[in-house]
Amino acid sequence: MTMIDYDNAWRRWMSDYNEGLGLVYERLILNDFLEERMRQHNIRTVLEAPIYGMAGASGINSVRFAQLGAHVTLVDVNDERLREVRRLWGELGLLDRVTFVCTPDPSRLPFPAEQFDLVWNWAALWHLPDAAATLREMARVSKNLIFTAMPNKMQVGYLLRKYLLEREFFDWIQDERWSNVGVARKVLEERGLTLVEQGVLDVPPWPDTVMPASEVLKRLGLGERFQSRFEGDSWEWSTMAYYTGDKPELKAQMDGYAFLERATLPWQLKMVWAHHRYILLQKPRG
Repeated sequence: MTMIDYDNAWRRWMSDYNEGLGLVYERLILNDFLEERMRQHNIRTVLEAPIYGMAGASGINSVRFAQLGAHVTLVDVNDERLREVRRLWGELGLLDRVTFVCTPDPSRLPFPAEQFDLVWNWAALWHLPDAAATLREMARVSKNLIFTAMPNKMQVGYLLRKYLLEREFFDWIQDERWSNVGVARKVLEERGLTLVEQGVLDVPPWPDTVMPASEVLKRLGLGERFQSRFEGDSWEWSTMAYYTGDKPELKAQMDGYAFLERATLPWQLKMVWAHHRYILLQKPRG
């Protein structure tokens, strides 16, 4: 069994843009969500803090905001990783729409109060030494909205990862308690924010795992039988290739998998399969 070096996994993703089908789906579905909220709430300034959470290439979750004309600020605790993120944004020709800030402590953000229309992060809270303090800082520097999402611990893939496929991951994260977005909601509501909406995102027709499909098959003992279907040039999935225009067809391909995502069902019914839960809160006016 291949052991994953979680502390350094990000380095591979910054040079190998082949993220896998699940991550490309996750990013492009998230893009649709962010674009719609950007228009609903007239979002022009965005802070993503911290940026590390989603697997795959780091620091590109907010690219869609920049493509639509917003100014983005990205915060990371790792200066080396942030330099690589800058390189990715340079490849996309978006350096004029982004600011990079490295801080050793995301619970002390170096910005004045109420500077950004939206402050957000994705799957980042359980990596933080003090997620509650970071959420309070997010509330301080936002002048309108806060959005956060975490893996949905109620869905099948989460349980597979925790008890069968990837038990070592849960020893590596800081605090699994933050997989419950209700904990984050309570912290923000104590700061006077009100819930705008909550729900689920990232609901493809496959279980959740950040490992490549070939590695999942190995761990299930099915590698020799099926592994070749999920490797090689025919199994290349890259969000960066979509952003650069090399593979514009990826969006239509991901939309083809989104029938569960867009089913007209209450979000509570989708929780058994949804990979992430989210909350969007708003600061009081005035």
